[in-house]
Amino acid sequence: MVTIRGVDANGLTFRCREAGETGEPVVLLHGFPETSHMWTTLMPRLAAAGYRCLAPDQRGYSPGARPVGVEHYRYEDIAADVVALADAYDAPRFHLIGHDWGALCGWAVVDRYADRVASWTAMSVPHAKAFATGVRDDSEEEPYRQLLQLFLTPDVAESVGAADDFATFRQAWTESSPEEIEDYLSVFRQPGALTAAFNWYRASRGHARSLEDDAVPFGPVTVPSQLLWGSEDPYIRRRCVELAEPYMRGPYRVVELQAGHWLAQQKPDEVASAVLEHLRANPIC
Repeated sequence: MVTIRGVDANGLTFRCREAGETGEPVVLLHGFPETSHMWTTLMPRLAAAGYRCLAPDQRGYSPGARPVGVEHYRYEDIAADVVALADAYDAPRFHLIGHDWGALCGWAVVDRYADRVASWTAMSVPHAKAFATGVRDDSEEEPYRQLLQLFLTPDVAESVGAADDFATFRQAWTESSPEEIEDYLSVFRQPGALTAAFNWYRASRGHARSLEDDAVPFGPVTVPSQLLWGSEDPYIRRRCVELAEPYMRGPYRVVELQAGHWLAQQKPDEVASAVLEHLRANPIC
């Protein structure tokens, strides 16, 4: 069973979903434009296998964790939230799973707090610097580059995103259940939530900050890692995945799925199988 409660961490209060009462801790990070509801199929499976799961509505998505201003949504801030949440969850070491922007947040966590993470599963988005390089250079990423330009434009992005009761987002949520969509909308309808979500993109300067700012190294990764990637993903093309290989210095595998971007909804069985295999191969010592 998945329950919801507030968790205080890093001076903020996060709405979190939990499943499982005992076992090794697993922290799950949602992407854009979603909430922790995206994990409600996977979390019971992990709990049934003996893990205890914590999935926050991340900074900007939780009403009690929505600071005003782009400067509060840097990689450093969202990564620090994850570690603070793990502390609040009594998890000195934990397994980490992230999709989309949750994956980018996770890459920041394994870069800055590698000693805290027993295993890392990135879904859709490969190593952050490889992804940023691919977005900048790969001709196949042109549609996503155009989307980024919209997201980076204050007011215009909010106006387009909220128009006709978030019709643009609804077009992306074709794999989500009505219940899941209503949970997403319940967040994005809140004052400031849509701007906060776009601020993740703006603080990263459309992912370019990971290439241009020495304060965001995103160096080699030694944490046991896997990437679950959909070969039909319109946002992350194969070149981004290939560019990640040189950064992976520890155990690493790519699990390619015949799917698009929304892996947890499109391929729940394959995702659960790959995640459980990786967790069991890298127990917390």
